[in-house]
Amino acid sequence: MSIKIEKLSYSYTLPSGEKVEALKDITCSIETGDFVGIMGPTGCGKTTFIQLLAGLRSPTGGRIYLDGEDINVRGYDRNRLRRTVGVVFQNPEYQLFAATVEKDVAFGLKYNGLSRSEVTGRVRWALETMGFDFEKVRAQSPLALSGGEKRRVAIAGVIATKPKILIFDEPIAGLDPYGRRNFLQFIRGMNQTGTTVIMVSHNLEALAEYTRHLLVLEQGRLIDSGPTREVFARLQQRNNGAFGQTEAQRIVALLAEGNLALSSAIITYDDLLSALKQELNGGGAG
Repeated sequence: MSIKIEKLSYSYTLPSGEKVEALKDITCSIETGDFVGIMGPTGCGKTTFIQLLAGLRSPTGGRIYLDGEDINVRGYDRNRLRRTVGVVFQNPEYQLFAATVEKDVAFGLKYNGLSRSEVTGRVRWALETMGFDFEKVRAQSPLALSGGEKRRVAIAGVIATKPKILIFDEPIAGLDPYGRRNFLQFIRGMNQTGTTVIMVSHNLEALAEYTRHLLVLEQGRLIDSGPTREVFARLQQRNNGAFGQTEAQRIVALLAEGNLALSSAIITYDDLLSALKQELNGGGAG
């Protein structure tokens, strides 16, 4: 399902009476089946933006269209929106509350019109997708699990509804390198089956390697958007690299200081490895 955003704004008033503009006149679109990254400094409005996309807040200006329908118009089916858009917030394990893992994962299916056997099948699928043995974990208390297991249970509760759009807010924060890679590969797998993925992250390597398009926010405004590789190339020139660089980009810069010039299009380790192989092959041929 495609998302079209037109002049989206969100503001609120502090107790002091000061008005804060969290988002200002954002216009962009997200196509069905895309993998979109959202990046920007802390406080730029990323979380507010995805809350608006999920219908958890109402904009103070502008429109959000889901397959051509304004999700904030009076009479729009909010239950349909919640079935369509799944959100995994940072530290989702803090949202666990049910007595058993099975009940926690099944909670979001309560109003889906599924039979008891269909709910059990959906919960089994979601838990097994997240790497659990359903029979072993179903009766356990989610609060008795490890931190990583709690996170996976919480995510299982979101994907159990099989949303067409999955939104992740800093999903790999706090994970070790192995956990990050496994989780990102899981997200990629969901995307490859047709799910639209929107991922907020400060991890530039993850954004560079996994996303196809990027939205860049700064002080509540959309300052750049487009194919990931093109956006990274532009950001490298913007404000003297104020938005940071991937490790591969930093290595390229260091090599350039040593008079080894590589392509400015390099943003991932795979790009860098390929470029170095070409350089070595070229040198050997000479």
